[in-house]
Amino acid sequence: MTPKPIFNPEKGAMKVACFASGSGTNARKIIERGLEPDSRFKVTLLFSDVRDDRTHRSGDKMCRTKDIAEEYDIAYECIDIRDFYREKGVPRSDLSVRPEFDKRVVELIAPHKVDLMCNAGYMSIMTTPILEAYSSRIINVHPADLTIMEGPERKYVGIHVVEEAIMAGEKELRATTHVVREKVDHGEILVLSEPVPVKLPAGVAFKTLAEDNALRARVVNEHQDRLKMRGDWVIYPLTVQLIAEGRFSLDNGNVYFNGKQAPQGVRLPRDLSH
Repeated sequence: MTPKPIFNPEKGAMKVACFASGSGTNARKIIERGLEPDSRFKVTLLFSDVRDDRTHRSGDKMCRTKDIAEEYDIAYECIDIRDFYREKGVPRSDLSVRPEFDKRVVELIAPHKVDLMCNAGYMSIMTTPILEAYSSRIINVHPADLTIMEGPERKYVGIHVVEEAIMAGEKELRATTHVVREKVDHGEILVLSEPVPVKLPAGVAFKTLAEDNALRARVVNEHQDRLKMRGDWVIYPLTVQLIAEGRFSLDNGNVYFNGKQAPQGVRLPRDLSH
């Protein structure tokens, strides 16, 4: 079987939707890359599962997706997931009703005819209706090196991976872009960022870090910020551009870059210099 491009550039400029639940910084970086003269894509839709007002917040940050959409004159859609769960009368942890939510999302965004979806801080797990409607056309950035394995499984998946990697003694951190599949953080790997060295404060041992919650939180936050700047904000817009150029193809779980199989994805700076 011939590998199929995630996007065929013969169609013209790729239409991108960014899905966000929080501050939207990753979405902003993708939007800005799409405005550059050599870009082969344009963000044409922003979707949020959190209403952009003073009563709905994502963590400690107010959702700013609507503000960003207005700033760049981009179409905006929203279905608040908390309103949805209140309507259903079940806790958000109940994933049995999530397909109904995703079905509503698919119906809402269908008229926008997007070619690629980018989860940019989107905190809702995606289920069958949306995964099938946009199969192999949904990507995400993850704050860990997804090539690191623990037995047969990827080691750093889930939410607290920066802390887990630091406490496991990893010497460096990487961010990874990947295709979104049903199993969270287990889709095909596309691009890995340059390494971000793990640096503990002078005189601080791992034992101290394990025992001091406040210190550990500070160290983790500092590394997350550095990884976002040198990882997410670099490789996510780059990945979208490479897809728009038709350089990534997929075939039965295998990734191809420029026609050659890339089982570990494209690794910066080794495999790509720009």
